[in-house]
Amino acid sequence: MVREPFGRISTKFCAIALLATCALIAQQPAPLAFEVATIKPAPPLNPASGKLHVGMNIEAGRVDIGFMSIADLIRTAYEVKPYQVSGPDWINTERFDILAKIPEGGTKEQVPAMLKTLLQERFKLAVHKESKEHAVYALVAGKGGSKLKESPPDEPATPEAAAAPSGKGGTVIETNSGSMRVKPNADGKGATITTGAMGTMKMGMSPDGTMHMEASKVSMPQFAEIVSRFVDKPVVDETGLKGNYQIALDLSMADLMRVAQKAGIGMPMAGAGPGGAAAGVADAASDPGGGGTVFTAVQSLGLKLEPKKEAVDTYIVDHAEKTPSEN
Repeated sequence: MVREPFGRISTKFCAIALLATCALIAQQPAPLAFEVATIKPAPPLNPASGKLHVGMNIEAGRVDIGFMSIADLIRTAYEVKPYQVSGPDWINTERFDILAKIPEGGTKEQVPAMLKTLLQERFKLAVHKESKEHAVYALVAGKGGSKLKESPPDEPATPEAAAAPSGKGGTVIETNSGSMRVKPNADGKGATITTGAMGTMKMGMSPDGTMHMEASKVSMPQFAEIVSRFVDKPVVDETGLKGNYQIALDLSMADLMRVAQKAGIGMPMAGAGPGGAAAGVADAASDPGGGGTVFTAVQSLGLKLEPKKEAVDTYIVDHAEKTPSEN
């Protein structure tokens, strides 16, 4: 038997290893990306225009994103909750309109991955994930149990109902959860919002600045998301309640201002000045530990918010550009 020199055998093994490595690299799929995408700074919202460009709508291979912040885009791309994104304050206030095209053969389910690629390429986004202990509120049933009333069963869906929210007038807003119709009240002090996912939500303002909100169809995870926007910590549903419920809440002006401040949206108020009532409301809204009337409103439903700490996977922004690269 003739043996090959060791050096030749070593060279052959190196060549085989190199070929295997090249084949492995070739098998790695290219990052999913939009065929083309246009990014522009979002103009201020103007409800009086009768049309609000807000949220994300995907239809016929076209992705239309309106008035979304970098934090919103990260949350959508990585499919996480708002409290799982951490970064500089400006990622919540700089807002953009994006119009993108899904490549042929692409699907709606691939849009988050494509959005992730867009953020990395156009905003130079760099993030890392950590499991961090996070202060949260656990939404739980009170001692006497829940006082919630279950929503009635949905009526059989029809093609006409699926095409657009029911009702006439108002403004139809397209989001990634579907369409919603926003119809202002006749007195200009509230609105009725109709959606497929959460039924009908009615909001009205009283003379003292309190907002009364009624929702016809809300799950407990959805309710936890709503409450999260009015308090200083994320709210996690731990009620164990399944299904959908009818919800009614009374929220103060301080609660509403807290939501606006967290979203980076100003709320000018008449009468603001040293020692004025508006100044007191603003002070309450800026208090990070202030809970406003939300805790009382939640308790009236037979529920409560218990402070606790939980380990939460958090995406931390290491770098992002305020101005995207050119279209």
